[in-house]
Amino acid sequence: SGLLAVLKAGGAYVPLDPDYPTERLTYMIEDSAIGLLLSQRRLLAQLPIPAGLATLCLDEPGAEAFPATCPGISLAPENLAYVIYTSGSTGKPKGAGNRHKALTNRLCWMQQAYRLTADDAVLQKTPFSFDVSVWEFFWPLMSGARLVVAAPGDHREPTKLVQLITARQITTLHFVPSMLQVFLQDAQVSQCTSLTRIVCSGEALQVDAQQQVFSKLPNAGLYNLYGPTEAAIDVTHWTCREEGRDSVPIGQPIANLQTYVLSPDLTLVPAGVIGELYLGGEGLARGYHRRAGLTAERFVASPFVPGERLYRSGDLVCQRADGVIEYRGRIDHQVKLRGLRIELGEIEARLLEQEAVREAAVLAVETAAGLQLVGYVVPTSANLDETARPQWLDAVRAALRQGLPDYMVPTQLLLLDALPVGPNGKLDRKALPAPDAHARAAHRPPRSELECLLADLWRDVLSVEQVGLDDDFFALGGHSLHLVMLLSRVRNAFGVELALKAFYDLRKFEDLAAHLQAAAGAESVLEFDLIFDALDQLEKDDA
Repeated sequence: SGLLAVLKAGGAYVPLDPDYPTERLTYMIEDSAIGLLLSQRRLLAQLPIPAGLATLCLDEPGAEAFPATCPGISLAPENLAYVIYTSGSTGKPKGAGNRHKALTNRLCWMQQAYRLTADDAVLQKTPFSFDVSVWEFFWPLMSGARLVVAAPGDHREPTKLVQLITARQITTLHFVPSMLQVFLQDAQVSQCTSLTRIVCSGEALQVDAQQQVFSKLPNAGLYNLYGPTEAAIDVTHWTCREEGRDSVPIGQPIANLQTYVLSPDLTLVPAGVIGELYLGGEGLARGYHRRAGLTAERFVASPFVPGERLYRSGDLVCQRADGVIEYRGRIDHQVKLRGLRIELGEIEARLLEQEAVREAAVLAVETAAGLQLVGYVVPTSANLDETARPQWLDAVRAALRQGLPDYMVPTQLLLLDALPVGPNGKLDRKALPAPDAHARAAHRPPRSELECLLADLWRDVLSVEQVGLDDDFFALGGHSLHLVMLLSRVRNAFGVELALKAFYDLRKFEDLAAHLQAAAGAESVLEFDLIFDALDQLEKDDA
């Protein structure tokens, strides 16, 4: 209701995640120059509210006394609708300001393509600080369908999602592909027979996930969408079908959007040749909020349509002979991690802000457990004692958590004497050492039947060959989605439900096994309520 009120009153909204570090929230509030903060009473105390900023709590007694009628304010197509902040390569996030014109075009296209009716129910589960939430909120409301809002955190709990889908007869929902994979592993997923539309975006959709949807949810259409925050959510679409290829395309442009696959000199490349994807048309953002220089750098004059702009996506693609676009990677150091857009340069800049760090680099490394962020740091002090290194790394992690959201804090930090450089004196990223999850003390294998079963669960979830008593779940590459899978399997195998915070204390294999041994056969259950309200905090703590 708050978002609708902002738009009806002629304003633009800036979503602020209260779980973000205070430093990041402070920057976003100052940088966006918001004039009013809408919140809830329980959150005000934890928000960095500057002096003079007006606040309004939506759950304040008397709020119902405000007029319910539309204020009748006229809006121009170029008016801002929302500003969503994304990771920035310079160390500070940047706000992409999207226009009513672009948002309206995007929503009207979606209704034309996937037509909702009064019989449909759309599940809204994406946190509102990410742009997928925009269509989740407004598409069903403008189309006469039912809007069902999931409880905070439930978007990461497959069992709760299955229950909600079946209870509310959800027909339409969105998944980041990595979460879709976890959802499809739930034993009851085939009961979600009401689903007719599964929309994916945020990262590459794997063929394996596509095939699982075809097999387990045969009544559901699967749609792969692509687009940056700078172009009103999505710019291309693809209806998934069996093609016998090893990748899922991102498709072709939506209505009133244009795509161009260009060479470095801004000329079109032939079909089948890799180039950078440029975007044009009605969906482009106005630009980066209050960042004219950055806007001019990323939104360039179109060489094809006089007076029009193109957005440089930084994505490498190739266009097939049939016009379908296939994603091939990035030209820079931006990555997508579980659907979250991350500029590795922002993490590196934050590391270099610390006096204790002389050099830093961050990579996104593909491991058996999935894509992980790995940080490489060189201490300012050349005489750092070997025994002091663990504490030094802990201090560096703690400082990172003060300024970065938990999903941007590297899973592993490796301490080096120097970063490798090439003949030109520049950082040689390819020469950075691969992280070794098994660089640990002598392996102590599982001993009891329970430990062997638990080790099987860890190996299966983390895709590692060996698990020992001294292993740490997160040091082996575990992250939040792995934890979802593990807790579900522990529940099924041992009849014990673990709270997320309890698992953090039991992250060492031997400790978890001892706890399960003590709980085996007992009626008591460790609290499991509100598990995913604490999920982001755990990722912050373990990173």
